[in-house]
Amino acid sequence: MSMSDPLGDMLTRIRNGQVAKMASVECPASHFRKRVLEVLQREGYIRGFSETQKKGGHPVLDIELKYHDGVGCIRKIDRVSKPGRRVYAGIKDFGRVFNGLGISILSTPNGVLSDNEARTQNVGGEVLCRVF
Repeated sequence: MSMSDPLGDMLTRIRNGQVAKMASVECPASHFRKRVLEVLQREGYIRGFSETQKKGGHPVLDIELKYHDGVGCIRKIDRVSKPGRRVYAGIKDFGRVFNGLGISILSTPNGVLSDNEARTQNVGGEVLCRVF
């Protein structure tokens, strides 16, 4: 069975892993998911991630979750642009996420970037998710 929203699936796995206080979670690997995880790592929301091979030969991303004093660094992670409804934002349309404490992750012509990086590079794009 094919998955209709692979990024939404990864975000749900991260959310559920944080609630269950897991050290790491696994999800199927793809280049797009890796780019989103790189932004989360750069912004300090996860410790890191690595790609490994499962028994069947399918690549898997092992995502190391990050905690501070027993509380997950990701308090809220929501998918914004969904397969049924794409949400695009120009450079002037970016709002502050949780009054500047959170980030938006965007898919731009320059790659997957956080909202701060997109403002610096003066590009807009599809708003993938918001993290706080």
